[in-house]
Amino acid sequence: MLEELRRKAIFQNTVDVWIALCSEKGKEWNNVQGYRAFINHLMKSNVKMNRFPLCVKDTGGYERSRDKVALLEALSTMSTQDALVYVIKLDDNTLSIINRFDLDSI
Repeated sequence: MLEELRRKAIFQNTVDVWIALCSEKGKEWNNVQGYRAFINHLMKSNVKMNRFPLCVKDTGGYERSRDKVALLEALSTMSTQDALVYVIKLDDNTLSIINRFDLDSI
């Protein structure tokens, strides 16, 4: 899923990357604390990220969009760096860092 996302565009927002990673590993992606842990992992790994004001589009069908809205609304109530949405470059190094995130720890 991550490779497919990269083929679409090398720069992606962290919510879509999070969803792709969770889907690839068979984990639930609508976990707010999981997303925050993922962002902290990227920050600690020094992944270059630029803040991105995300508007949810109808991608992936109505149910997924509704879940995205719920995730983004929950994140919007928090004022920490790990609750923001960023744009990252899905190069080989960043994909390696993403794949090292331990989804079982959340």
